[in-house]
Parts: sequence; structure tokens; C-alpha cells
Amino acid sequence: MNTPSRVAATLSLAVLLGGGGYRAGTNNIVAMANLDTVGAAFAAPTVSTEVSIGSKGAGPVIYYRHPDHLPQFSATPKDTDDGRPFVAVHASEDVSFEDKARAPVSAEVATPAPAAQTDKRRILYYRNPMGLPDTSKAPKKDSMGMDYIPVYEGEQSDGSTVKVSLGKLQRTGVKTATAAMTSVSRKILVPGTVTLDERLVSIISMRTDSFIDNVADVTTGDRIAKGEKLFRFYSKEIAAAASEYAASQDGSRSSDDAGPVLRLKNLGVPQEVIDGIAKTRQVPASMTYTSPREGIVLERAATAGMMAKPGDALFRIADISNVWVTADVPEYDLAAVKVGAGAQVKIRSLPGRAFKGTVELVYPEVDMQTRTTKVRIELPNPDGALLANMYADVEIEAGAQTPVVAVPNSAIVDTGDRQVVFVDKGDGRFEPRDVKLGVRGDENTEIRRGVAAGDKVVVSANFLLDAESNLNSALSSMTEGSKP
Repeated sequence: MNTPSRVAATLSLAVLLGGGGYRAGTNNIVAMANLDTVGAAFAAPTVSTEVSIGSKGAGPVIYYRHPDHLPQFSATPKDTDDGRPFVAVHASEDVSFEDKARAPVSAEVATPAPAAQTDKRRILYYRNPMGLPDTSKAPKKDSMGMDYIPVYEGEQSDGSTVKVSLGKLQRTGVKTATAAMTSVSRKILVPGTVTLDERLVSIISMRTDSFIDNVADVTTGDRIAKGEKLFRFYSKEIAAAASEYAASQDGSRSSDDAGPVLRLKNLGVPQEVIDGIAKTRQVPASMTYTSPREGIVLERAATAGMMAKPGDALFRIADISNVWVTADVPEYDLAAVKVGAGAQVKIRSLPGRAFKGTVELVYPEVDMQTRTTKVRIELPNPDGALLANMYADVEIEAGAQTPVVAVPNSAIVDTGDRQVVFVDKGDGRFEPRDVKLGVRGDENTEIRRGVAAGDKVVVSANFLLDAESNLNSALSSMTEGSKP
């Protein structure tokens, strides 16, 4: 090969490599895998060198490059610092390093026609590779040396829609899940206190002036059975009514004893004492008062020899086979708590045990200071392990009981002003949708508007897609605003 031919071949290779480096950088393609093709084509002894130094390429001017093949480009004609003009690069001279179907490169094949690999679409602008709101009309690099990415005409039908290549999807870790009809539930953890069932508490008192003769050997905290003796008493008024009732049983008076019996009952005389008077026709000197229910003696005020006034509480007895737990639920969680919801109670003084119950009542008021509302949970207490005023940790099942459209919690991008879910449209396209949220559960969140059952939503790396979507919207509006 003579000297002019070598010079021409060397300059041609420089042009090809310079244009190829630009295309590889702007298209974010690893060109090292294809450089062997260019090298093989140049090293082959039959490479054509018909392109002369002064020949002009065909097609429109794509850009202007530095005459010394430095990594400096311009979308418009310009001069170097020393006054030399930049060289125009035509469409036919641009080199594409896109990965096509690879065929073995033969030494007999001439230089491939670059026009077959040239992207015919018009480049609108170049955007920052890190997603920053920075664009350029000419190719450039960022502060870290990364090439700006070209945005072609027709690539963005919707300014907010994000389109990501398959390789980038794998690198960023984008994952999707399917919106489905399911029950959304969560657990509300609140403190509580064990209290007595108000319906199972009895207070023993007299309804007339009475004298306590003696009291049974029963103290506070003792368990007693129904009908067990508590104390003996004497009352002048009760004795008079009992005498009248006993006299009506000897046949000298009318057999209609409804009046005396009713009077004795109104004075608080137990039924077994009334039955004893009717059987013996005698009025006892003192009468026995028995326990009206089975339970625990919470209070004993009766003392032998004392005079009990009407209404004085002599005994207080409670049945603890069933107890209440009152929990303090914050005001913002009230909407999620429903009557009949399941609850689990753990007592701090009984580690390792859990008690199951249901929500029976949500109290109709909010505490002014704590901004909480009391919720009542009923628990069976057959072994009496639960005692009044014990501290408890309450776990209430809350949420929508019926199936609703729900997505994983990680699918929701909450900006404060709005809530967005990215829907996978296929082919690497993701559409952001504003959604209206419902009940938020431990794993899923109810979607009331914006997403339907069966839609694929992004559950991982969606914040990157949100940044990309915001950037696309801003760039789209800038592009539209720049049009005449």
C-alpha cells in the first residue's frame, strides 16, 4: 500500500471511531463488545478506501465535531479556540454501535454502509443521565464524565409516562405486583385495664333500720357461693310485717296473703325466710341474710352489734367469671375500630398468656385531655386469673372486613399533596396514577379510585420512576413552551 492510501485509510478510521464514540456515549451502549467488528474490518487486507479526505457525506448534518477529533461537539457551526471551523458530520457519516444480529465479519466484505444503522428519528434534546432537571440541545457530559442521554422525537407520547429499557429495569430493581380484591386489616396496639363487669356486682344493704346480731366468717377477698349465709339481723318493721303474714296462715283470716308477702319482699326479706315463716307460722327473733350470687367479697362493712341504716352498704360481692378490659384508643384510629372486632389481650403480670375477646362497645365520648376513647372488650375468666385494675396490652383487629381493591403498601408514593401509584403498561412503560386511599393495613392499602383489580403496580424502585416522571413532565412542558 502506497503512502497516500495509508493516509486516507488512517483518516477514515479516525472519522469512524470519533463518530462511533459519540454515538456510543449518547445511546448509553457499551461499545467495547462491537469494537472488534470495526477493528476486524480495518485490519482486513481488502478494506475499501474509496472515501477520500475531501469527500462530503450524504444526508443532513447531524452535528459538528472538533477537527482534531477531541470529545467536543456542537449542534450549530462554531470555531475552535484557534479559529478553525468544526467539521460537519452528515447522516451517512455517523456510526452506530447498536447491537444488531451478529454475523461473522468476512475479510472480503467492504466497509458496511453506515446509513443502515443510523437512527432516523430527530433528537429533541439531551437530558442529564442522573435524572437532574438539566437539558442540553447539544451533546455534552456531566460533572462525572457521563454522556447526556438523547431524547428522540416520538419517544414520549405522555410527558409523565416513564419508559425504561429492559437492562435498566434489571439494574434499578423495579418489581411489580398485581392489585387484587382482598380484606385489608391491621392491628391497633393500645394500653388497657381490667375492670369488673358492672352487671355482675351486687351490693348488700338494708331497706329499713336493722340491728346486726352476728356476721358470718366471711372477709374481703373470700369466694362465696350463692345462698351462703352472710349475717343475721333484726328489724322492728320487718318483724311486724312477718307477724301479719304468719297470722294469715292459721286460717283465721283471708287466705289472700299477697299483700303481706309483697310487703316483706319490698323490705328486702329473702324468699327463703318468707317460705320459712309460711311453713312454721312463726316469726323468728332474727333473720338470716344470704348471698344473692356466687363471687368474691370485694367489701365487708357489716359488724356484729351495729345498727344498719337504710342504704348502708354492708357487703359488695362481684362475680368475676366474666370481666371487661377497657382500652384507650386514639381519636385518629376510631374509624377503624368496629363493634364485634376480635381482640387479643396480654396481661403484663401474666407473661406467656393471651386472652381472646371481642369489642362489645365503643364509648360515645372522647377524653378532652388525652384525645382517646374507651373501648370495652369482654373476656371470659373461668379460672379467675384476671383481676380488677390489672394493666393490659390490647391488640385490636381493625380494617375493612369485606374484600376491596388493595395494593401493597410499598406501591404508594405519598408526596404529601397527592398519592401516586405507577401502573405497568408493558414494554417498559410505566404510567403514574393519582389514587384515593382507604384503609391502610399492615401489608396492603385499600384503593378507592385510580387502580382496578388486575392492574400491575410497581412495588420496588417506584421513587426512581417518580423522579423520572416528574422530570419528563417538566421537560415536556419546556419543549412545548419553546415551540413557536
